[in-house]
Amino acid sequence: FVPYESPLLADIPDEFKLDPEFRVTPIDYGDVALNYDVAYFEANELPLPESLADLTKPEYRGLLVVQNPTISSPGLAFLLTTIDQFGTEGDYTYLDFWQDLIANDVYISDDWTDAYYTQFSGSAGSQGTRPLVVSYASSPPAEVYFADPQPQTAPTGTIVSDGTAFRQIEFAGILRGTQNETAAQQLIDFMLSVSFQEDVPLQMFVFPVNPEAALPDVFVEFARIPENPVVLNIDEINQNREAWLQAWTETVLR
Repeated sequence: FVPYESPLLADIPDEFKLDPEFRVTPIDYGDVALNYDVAYFEANELPLPESLADLTKPEYRGLLVVQNPTISSPGLAFLLTTIDQFGTEGDYTYLDFWQDLIANDVYISDDWTDAYYTQFSGSAGSQGTRPLVVSYASSPPAEVYFADPQPQTAPTGTIVSDGTAFRQIEFAGILRGTQNETAAQQLIDFMLSVSFQEDVPLQMFVFPVNPEAALPDVFVEFARIPENPVVLNIDEINQNREAWLQAWTETVLR
């Protein structure tokens, strides 16, 4: 990448600026989080799980669907969340937690689409039977926004208690060798502008990094942003990702 420090970065909170060399620029963010079927939990008078550890309790047996982290982005985010919460060493590691999830009849889908639209009971038109799914904090607003007619309340909700949601930040960068470096810089400036940032939520169902951008009403009413999302060090992920995935595969799929 060609380093570029946009003057509009002055308006962006430091928590999103992960590259001190400015090779890439933060554009938007989203949180991978547990979603739940509101009607199911109300009908069964079942309290929501407040932590990842709660998912291994008997009352949540057979209720959860997750994605395979070796081939799914939200699945990988959820795996990283479990690593952050339970660690890789000690008496009870993330692999122990996954073994307990298996014992509690977790369902592992190949991808988000199958998990959310086929296995999850809360999505529109689904015949699924599982009321807990790994999805996004922006999924409840999407359920309302795309419904016809739009409901007064969201049929799904998001669990955003500490240690249960993983922060994903999306970046844009200028590829080295471009013949249009000035235009590329202008495009990045535009993507950080309020007008573009306010258009992001309903186009991509992610959140703007520019705090001056107003959220659409459906996000304000139905989206929940975790106060303390899980954020792992990028270098730590790069150094250990393949080993973590291999260990997960041997523990869960074999």
